[in-house]
Formats: sequence, C-alpha cells, structure tokens
Amino acid sequence: MPHTVITREELRGVEFDWFAADAHGHVAQFMAAGDVAVPDAALASEELLEALHVWIDTRPETEPPNAPAGGFDEHLTPPQRRGAYVYDRVPEQSGLYCLVAAPRTPFTVNDLPAHLHSYLEGLTLDVTFGEARLRVAADGTAQSGK
Repeated sequence: MPHTVITREELRGVEFDWFAADAHGHVAQFMAAGDVAVPDAALASEELLEALHVWIDTRPETEPPNAPAGGFDEHLTPPQRRGAYVYDRVPEQSGLYCLVAAPRTPFTVNDLPAHLHSYLEGLTLDVTFGEARLRVAADGTAQSGK
C-alpha cells in the first residue's frame, strides 16, 4: 500500500492529531493545534494515521469521561472513553502537551491490528502516559514535565 507523507507545511495553523505509544504500550492521541514540532514518524503515512483514527473512533466506549482539568476538556474525551490517553498542545509552547483526558483502562498497541501496531513501533515515546505534561520533539524524543 502506498503511503502519502504529510508535510510540516500542511500542519501550520490547522488542527492535526497524531498518535504515539508509551514505554508500556499504551496509546495516546496528541492534538498539535498548528504546531509543526510533530515527530517525523507521525508524518510518514496519511493512510495509516487515518486508519488508526478510524480504529479508535469505532471502538465501543468502555468508560465515562475522565478529563482531569474538567470543563471544556469534556469534549476531548471520546478517545479516552475508548481507552486512549488524550494530550492537547499548550498554546505558545512548541512541543509541549498537557493531559486532558486519561482512560481508567487503557488499551495497548497489542490490541491494534498488525499494520497499525507496526505503524506505532516508530512512534514509541520513552515516557509513561498519564503524566500531566509531556514535551515531544520532532525527532521523536520525549520527556515528562517542563
């Protein structure tokens, strides 16, 4: 299957969601909100990114909303209600994300179909999801806090 690479120019000023796995195999959705400091591996295949979106969006909801910050974050909980962590970009802070929804029972990459499992192998961050803040660089390195 051919893969359409997403360019950083396409990310400027638009909402762009990407996914990654953590050191324990849990999956998170990251909302970049126009930030171009997205890991290169997240841009490797528009088709696989879309397939992962669809896979998560069509999973049954297994838990109620859990938005740590409350309020407006409730609208960001659909992936969380299906088992994914959700991080949103901190405005004016390139590469910095804050946790907006946390599943009580997260799914892992092992639950994904094989082609999506292999897609996330290149998007595994050396952090543990559930941290309040994560900084992620374009080269795929990540650290908690800051």
